[in-house]
Amino acid sequence: MAAMEQTLAHMVTPAIEALGFELWGLEYQSGRRHSLLRVFIEGPDGVTVDDCALVSRQVSAVLDVEDPIAGEYTLEISSPGLDRNLYTLDHFRRHTGDQVRVRLQEPFEGRRNFRGLLQGVEGEDVVVVVGEDEFLLPLEWIEKANVVPSF
Repeated sequence: MAAMEQTLAHMVTPAIEALGFELWGLEYQSGRRHSLLRVFIEGPDGVTVDDCALVSRQVSAVLDVEDPIAGEYTLEISSPGLDRNLYTLDHFRRHTGDQVRVRLQEPFEGRRNFRGLLQGVEGEDVVVVVGEDEFLLPLEWIEKANVVPSF
């Protein structure tokens, strides 16, 4: 997570948790004229549109006071969804046994993209089984990872 995203997560987490939700992840895209802050929340019984509106009001109030983003920005509050991004080792642990798609920052054994069964976590590595091969992918190398929903 980039420094700005860490700062924003630190700012908004107490407000989100006070409402009974978990900050699942946060994405900040800075633009010249307009920026986007997307906040993903998880609740014990899922997330409704009303939950997103409630959290949006609280997070917006925190950001208005702290004013960490220069210029105009859009705030979006959302559920992580079925194809949720996985950001932390805890997220990977919680989705052990699920199919995942992982993209690395740099090629590993000649490839950047992996799609397979999330076997679990070993130390700081995410274990993904693709066909007959098992890969230990360091979390710090992962650019993006998400669950592949099954229906």
